[in-house]
Amino acid sequence: MIENGRRLGAGTRCPLMYTYFGTKHLGAAHGLAGILHVLMHFDLTPDVQDDVKKSLKYLINTRFPSGNYPSKEDDREDIFVQWCQGASGMALTLVKAAEVFGDKEFVDAAMEAGEVVWKRGLLKSVGLCHGISGNVYVFLALYRLTKNEEMLKRAKLFACFLLGRGVKLMRKKKMDTGENPLSLFEGVGGMAYLFLDMMNPDEARFPGYEL
Repeated sequence: MIENGRRLGAGTRCPLMYTYFGTKHLGAAHGLAGILHVLMHFDLTPDVQDDVKKSLKYLINTRFPSGNYPSKEDDREDIFVQWCQGASGMALTLVKAAEVFGDKEFVDAAMEAGEVVWKRGLLKSVGLCHGISGNVYVFLALYRLTKNEEMLKRAKLFACFLLGRGVKLMRKKKMDTGENPLSLFEGVGGMAYLFLDMMNPDEARFPGYEL
């Protein structure tokens, strides 16, 4: 994994880089942010730690003026604010970076990504992957990192929107539940999982991503 990343990142500003079907994706589901997130769970040698940190800082430097993140390298479309691509997944990776390395730069970048989610994160889907449920976990992670009560309040407000208006909009077919309406990542399964996590927000973790 490290050798492959270094091979593709050689001579660039990003020491570790990977492709998904030939494209340099940057997001949490298919791209660099997700791979770095996994790597940070391991006891890395100092040289690999350095590559991971530099690659994280490269990601931070790809931000749009809005604070959101591109889906792939050289992408100019500031569209997605969800876990799979955009500020939401990036925020979770940056929270992990702040926990592992303790750098204020990662805390600040995570908080900035969280602001994007707050302003643009009420999506037309309920699921974890590209919906509101996934975005709630950004605020829960930021609350866990900073103990800022405002982040917990934002998580509760987004969750309340899902519980109230979201359920009504689903009934009217105005809120998307994806191709698999009962599934964990696309449908109401993820929303139900979130509601259980909201009962104990200090222990809440994005399922399958945060450990």
